[in-house]
Amino acid sequence: MKDCNLCGKCCHKYSYGGLSVTSDEIELWRIFKPEIHSYVMNGEIWFDPDTKKQLVICPWLRHQPDKNMYVCDIYYDRPDDCKFYPVTIEQMINDDCEMLEKNDLINTGQAQKKLDILMADSRPSLDY
Repeated sequence: MKDCNLCGKCCHKYSYGGLSVTSDEIELWRIFKPEIHSYVMNGEIWFDPDTKKQLVICPWLRHQPDKNMYVCDIYYDRPDDCKFYPVTIEQMINDDCEMLEKNDLINTGQAQKKLDILMADSRPSLDY
């Protein structure tokens, strides 16, 4: 599995109403990040603050054409859905994720183990 190359495919795919957000995240934005909260409407995210219409693309995604990559302007405050992505190899395959290599597609079980290790610091603990 390769490192993320910041191609932005995941951000594009899940922009148009494809992300969920918790009420806790919304409340934190309301208190500490009103500029982010202004794009929340009725518990859903990425609505134009002026027109109140769902945005087609995340307002915080910035293309850097000179480097052919995308960056997130709210990286440390992004929704948990973004922080936890990708969750499964199947999801990565469906999303045409560029992190996948030929061997990952041949042995998806091993690739999932690699992904779980790679993402361990980003995901919540499953300890009960």
